This record gives sequence, C-alpha cells and structure tokens, in this order.
Amino acid sequence: MPDASRQRLAYMYGLATVLIWSTVATAFKIALRSLEPVQLLLVADAVSIVTLFGLLALTGKLVLLRSLSAADLLRNCVLGALNPFLYYLVLFKAYSLLPAQVAQPLNYTWAVTLSILSVPLLGQKLSRRDLAAICISYLGVVALSAQGELDGVALGNPLGILLALGSTIIWALYWIGNTRNSTDPILALLVNFVAALPLILAATLITSGLPAWDNPGLAAAAYVGVFEMGVSFVLWLKAMRLTDSTARIGNLIFLSPFLSLAFIHLILGERIHPTTYLGLAFILAGNLIGRKKTVPG
Repeated sequence: MPDASRQRLAYMYGLATVLIWSTVATAFKIALRSLEPVQLLLVADAVSIVTLFGLLALTGKLVLLRSLSAADLLRNCVLGALNPFLYYLVLFKAYSLLPAQVAQPLNYTWAVTLSILSVPLLGQKLSRRDLAAICISYLGVVALSAQGELDGVALGNPLGILLALGSTIIWALYWIGNTRNSTDPILALLVNFVAALPLILAATLITSGLPAWDNPGLAAAAYVGVFEMGVSFVLWLKAMRLTDSTARIGNLIFLSPFLSLAFIHLILGERIHPTTYLGLAFILAGNLIGRKKTVPG
C-alpha cells in the first residue's frame, strides 16, 4: 500500500476512534440513570469479552491463546483487577456523582498522573517541562471543581472529584504494569476482562444485585462494552501501526473532549459552564506541554 494511502487510512481509523471516545461519557450517564455503577460494569465487561473474542477470531489471533505462558497469564489476570475492575468501578461511581462535563475532562489528567507515578515506580525524573505540565493541568482541575461557580471551588461534589482523580491513578498504574507486557495487546485486554468478570460479578451480587433484563440502561451499557472497551482499542492500534507519524495521529486525541462536550450538551441537555471550557483548556495545555520533548541546549 502506498505511504499516502496508509496515512489516509490511519487518519480514518484515528478519527473513528476519536468519535467513539467522544460518545462514551454520554453513554455512561445514560446507563447510570437506571443502573448502579457496578451493574453497568458487569454488563459492559461481559459484552466486551464477547467483542474482544470476536475481534481476535476475525484477525486470526485466537491461536495466540495457546502461546500464553503461565507468567503472562498471571500478569494479565492481576492487571485485570486494575482494569477493568477497579478503574471502571471508580470511574463509573464518579460519573454517577458528577455532571458529565466535569467527570469527562478530569479523566484526561491521567497523563500527568502517569508522569508523577513514573518517578517512584519506574525511576524516571521530572523535567521542568513535566512540572509545568502538571501544574497547568491541575489548575484545570481547580477550575472544573468549581462546577460553574467561580467562587465555589470544590463545592460541587468533592467525593466525585476525588473519585475521578483516583481513577486516573488506577489507569496510570495499569499502564505502568503493562510496560513489560509482551502479550499481544488485544489478547492481553481479553485476559484482563475475563479475569475481572468474577470480581465484578461478586461485587454486583454483594451490593446491587443483577440488573433486570428489561432495565432501560442495558443498551447503553452494551454500547460501552462494544465500543469503549473493545472496538475503539483495536481501531486505535490500527491507526498507530499504519501511520508514519504517531505524533500526528496522537494529536487527534485533543478533538475528543470538545466533541464529547457537544454530545453532552445535545443529548444529555447539560448547559456547559465557562469553568468547564477553562478547566479543559488547562488540562489539554498541560498534556500538550508534557508531550513535547525538551529541545537540547
């Protein structure tokens, strides 16, 4: 395939992924209208397992299951306790407490959380640029915490904000745990989700009980399982493998939160506060600064 065609295809996959990511905050809130966070996670996890298994079959990678060593299997099962079990359980609880326009941008601070945790866990050092990115991003957290009240920082729902920020810690730990994971990414994700299913089922039975079959939130939960936890991951991998510039494809990520706010406003009916735009701008600026490499000299 010619380079130009590969790049166009990479952009198509990347934009499709961004479009999916832009809809999931709305899907979370719709599902949470009638489902408890743990029930949403149970349905989404079960659907994602079927989706990922199907994707492995379509790509001819099911044979890789037989090549998993005991060590690889154990590592991916342990990582499954972080994602999807703990990560999405905490994230969905945050969404149940916060407006989508606040929870969604807060989730983008995971990149700076990863930078911070890489210091003690990976032995990395923070540069001045890293520190600037962290400070700017957390100014965005302060603005989002106001939830529309410029003089009322963190008064909207402190627990929801703490949970949203806590989810970024779990997500960062998951990716740090994957730094030495040699398992095929889709296969690893399938093992993560299968390993988490008994934990999620136990938590559901102990707390909320199984959702009714006629629960109106099931369709939105299934959407989350298919697209947020399955298809988007595969599309993004394809985009990154086809492109001749991962930076250009990576920059498409910055479209997602703004598209997401549009869906949140149009579908959920939330009035987007000026503090949301301010907070999001700070968080994305921090992410962008953190991505740029320091120029020598």
